Amino acid sequence: MNRLYNYQNVIYRIILLCFCTALTVYIFPNNNRFKYDYNQGEPWDYETLYAPFSFPIEKDENALLNERQSVSDKAPHYFKIDPAVEKNVRNNWSNRYSIKSGDLLSAKDLKNIDTEVSKIFSEIYKVGYLESPLDVEENQLVLIEFNDELKSAIYGDLHKPEDLGQLLNDRVGQLNTGSFNRRELIADLLEVIQPNITYDKELTDLAINEELNKILTTRGVVSQGARIIAQGEIVEGEKLQVLNTLNNTYKSQTWTDSQYNWKLGGYIILVGMAYTMLILFLWRYRKSIFENFRKLFFIFFNILVVVVLTATVVNIDIQYIYVVPVCILPLILKAFFDARLGLFTHVIAIFILSFIVPNSDEYLFLQMMAGIVTILSNNEIYKRANLFLTVAQIIGIYFLSYFAFYAINQGGVAGWEWSRLGYFVLCGLAMLFVWPLIYIFEKVFGLVSDVSLLELSDTNSKLLKALSNKAPGTFHHSLNVANIAETVANEIGANAMLVRVGALYHDVGKMTNPTYFTENQGSGINPHNDLDPEDSARIIIDHTLNGIEIARKYNLPDRIIDFIRTHHGDSLVYYFYAQAKEGNPEVSKDNFRYPGPKPFSQETAILMIADSVEAASKSIKNPTSVKIDNLVNKIIEGQVESGQFLNANITFKQIETIKAVIKKKLASIYHLRIEYPE
Repeated sequence: MNRLYNYQNVIYRIILLCFCTALTVYIFPNNNRFKYDYNQGEPWDYETLYAPFSFPIEKDENALLNERQSVSDKAPHYFKIDPAVEKNVRNNWSNRYSIKSGDLLSAKDLKNIDTEVSKIFSEIYKVGYLESPLDVEENQLVLIEFNDELKSAIYGDLHKPEDLGQLLNDRVGQLNTGSFNRRELIADLLEVIQPNITYDKELTDLAINEELNKILTTRGVVSQGARIIAQGEIVEGEKLQVLNTLNNTYKSQTWTDSQYNWKLGGYIILVGMAYTMLILFLWRYRKSIFENFRKLFFIFFNILVVVVLTATVVNIDIQYIYVVPVCILPLILKAFFDARLGLFTHVIAIFILSFIVPNSDEYLFLQMMAGIVTILSNNEIYKRANLFLTVAQIIGIYFLSYFAFYAINQGGVAGWEWSRLGYFVLCGLAMLFVWPLIYIFEKVFGLVSDVSLLELSDTNSKLLKALSNKAPGTFHHSLNVANIAETVANEIGANAMLVRVGALYHDVGKMTNPTYFTENQGSGINPHNDLDPEDSARIIIDHTLNGIEIARKYNLPDRIIDFIRTHHGDSLVYYFYAQAKEGNPEVSKDNFRYPGPKPFSQETAILMIADSVEAASKSIKNPTSVKIDNLVNKIIEGQVESGQFLNANITFKQIETIKAVIKKKLASIYHLRIEYPE
């Protein structure tokens, strides 16, 4: 159990790695897609494409639509015939005609009319009479069901209302009706004649669908290894249709369980490798971040947010892929950590995103260039002008890169897609959301950025005002230390804003007992004269602990509290130790030593040096350049010899630079002139 406890930090990081890898692969969109983008009428920009497998060629949509329309038009229409209608019509006519014309016509005329009408009925019902015509061609084949048998006919042969009147006029006009009025005869016939054919829509639709199902949606086959299109050829005609077919084949491709598992395993390996490289980078070059699980989780969380957002846009509409503000990732990480970490994390994120976006080579280049510009831009994003300038530079890089790729692929700028430029502008505007994001992350993850540091550097803040009121000498000392430390940080490339804020708050613990510190003893009365050296040393040492308590009370970030905790390291309160040693040579140094820890960064080391030198410089009487040089060398060399900088990432070369900067700064503070020889 103890062994497991010893490795819990490693276990947590392995769990984080596995979780992020699994979640990333899970949210990947469907990758059964054609990896090339192409447009009709444009050159093929990629290498010569060969068929990866055999596949049938899909028919063009318009051709398929025309074929279906042709089948629908040519498919036979089905009708039903009622044989009883003709018999009923003849009976009705006989009854009607015999009553109406029996007294008006002779037997001969009656027989002639009856014979001719019978012929008319036979002609009409030989094929059939359709009362409701259809919108079909006259030469359309029709099938008529009669006594459970089908007989074929031409639609134009069916009698319809529009040609029934003409038929009756022709036949009755040739008839000798005697004194009987022909118009009355035609009118009577029209009233008697009834349709004997009805359209069977259900059977017709069934037959048409059956014929449509027989239509093949493909024509021919592309064999595996066959050349589809060569680089530079125009995407049109047959080549366009083959490419569309291959694209649709990828979209509809189904995978067996074995194939899917292999594919999933491949993605897990690649994504896991990317995240592992990031963890190794942090372990090797950012040890403090690697050991802080909260910061480590924050970095991976931001990567996941970008991946999820990009995958969502790809699933919704892939044309909006450049609206996603990917470069907000290095911008945020640079604000909280440093530029090198921001760029490396951006590269890892872009590698992962290349699995899910089309034209991954173009996407990689655009996002990589934009990320580099983000890192190279001004570090002070808390200044509005700098952030707007950074966004403008990113939009400019997107524009230039897209212009170059378009010119390469198209051989010109004809057909320029202005909408793409709008996407770049939207991406830049989305990056302005970095300000509220930084604020949210600070509250959620307990981190501090340059934006918060700017707010904390305001000397009108509640805590600094209290310091200036209760310990004005300490406040003035802190301002001098802040100016010196900021100048030094700028010179060696450290975080100047962080050092300045740390210097402003490093001595807030002196507010508890302000008169026990020399800079606040304006009356000339020193209360240490009435105390034992051990008690005096304890009061001096306790100002770091008191400062930590006050800082927590005012909700100062941990990064600022680190300056309060480390600005004396584990150094010795030598003045009171020397006093105690005069009375007791065996006195222990531990009673006069600060609890530490030692400085563990360039910034905390700079503050220790600036604080010690500024405080000691007040003891110089009649300061000269030589005295200041000797003082600076003595203090810094003493701190180096006591091992105060062993945990800080600071070099001897930087220490020499710090010496030179502080000497120059103190000389300007004391208004020293060059000492000319007499």
